[in-house]
Amino acid sequence: MELYNKVIKETYEVLENAKKTSWEYREKDAWKDAGSSELVLQSDAAYEMGATGTGSVNYLCPTSSSELVDKDEIILIGPDMPQIKAKDNVPFGRIAIVRVGVLDDDDEVVYRTLKDIEFCKYHVFPEGYMVRMSPESHREQIRVSKKAVKKKVNFKAIGADYIKKYKEDPNVLNVKIIFITDPSIDFDKLVKNAKLTDGITSTLTHILEGLSTDCSVCSLKDVCDEVEGMKELHFGRAAAGEQHD
Repeated sequence: MELYNKVIKETYEVLENAKKTSWEYREKDAWKDAGSSELVLQSDAAYEMGATGTGSVNYLCPTSSSELVDKDEIILIGPDMPQIKAKDNVPFGRIAIVRVGVLDDDDEVVYRTLKDIEFCKYHVFPEGYMVRMSPESHREQIRVSKKAVKKKVNFKAIGADYIKKYKEDPNVLNVKIIFITDPSIDFDKLVKNAKLTDGITSTLTHILEGLSTDCSVCSLKDVCDEVEGMKELHFGRAAAGEQHD
């Protein structure tokens, strides 16, 4: 699964000069999971991250490359949660880079496997950590409760909770979770990467539905032009369908 490697490399380029804190994943570090979505009222909140008017981004990229993801890791760029105050105007980014094993089933099974991995994020419920997502704008806004702050909630623990959930999928080998709270990071470039990730996934859907291979009328032509291997996958699947017929 190399289709998303371009996005991963460009993500690393945007972040390469930033000051980073990193932790290796240990399951025992995971923050307590509430098991279901928890409402944190504004009156109960210590602070928010990624609110309107600040940078915010969220996306996931799968890959089979051990060079791009060689271990389970949590990376933080910017201040950790214990350093954030209610008055701070903090941006928020969460990017997941997931290394998967060799997926050698038919294309549709592979696609469904990738979607299952992507949807893991909707099943992570850290206690006192309310997540609001906007898939259309690729934003993720976080509200942290005063109670969680008193318990010393931090990104190492939150990241471990996410990795724990991702690794429940037998196809997932390693996960790198990147949190961003540094306002100097170019969120516009990261949002562009998030949009390209969505474009790749939409193009895979297009291919699996067996839609037209006429590039002149395809709304996803730009993605095929930009992503190495996408055209080959599209026309290769079309040729296989013709042989089958």
